[in-house]
Amino acid sequence: MRGAAFLARICALCLALPAWADAPLIVLDQTRLPFDLGPGHPANNPASPANSPHAAWNSSGNTANAGTAWQNRPSNPDNEQRLIITADGGVLGYYATNAGGVLNLFDVNGRRVAYRPARGTRSLFTVTGQWCGTVDGGRTDFVLAVTPSCAARFGR
Repeated sequence: MRGAAFLARICALCLALPAWADAPLIVLDQTRLPFDLGPGHPANNPASPANSPHAAWNSSGNTANAGTAWQNRPSNPDNEQRLIITADGGVLGYYATNAGGVLNLFDVNGRRVAYRPARGTRSLFTVTGQWCGTVDGGRTDFVLAVTPSCAARFGR
């Protein structure tokens, strides 16, 4: 099954989620993930320089990715519209995109959990560089499909 078809099936499961949910988070079974979405695909490889946590735009040292930056703070009202939720409506955190196009995922306390590089992949990576999951959808309406260990990083 191709990646888009696989994620379309997953998205169909998300229809029961509340309408206010910006980014539903589901836990995936990585062994059932199509090759083009998994970490074995060259574009999704954590060892790729573009996916590295040390690349300038991905780096935790980049102030645009810091939880203390206004756009990334839990107290920023805009982040109330960018929630990451579970199927039962629980809030795990929120997301924000930096000026370079990197998608950052934060827990409810503003701690950066994962990121998606701006170009070349739909994969998510932990702040230490491990493959964490994948993103499906557009710039404002998407689903996060993550491994169990990545989901646990949200602290819930």
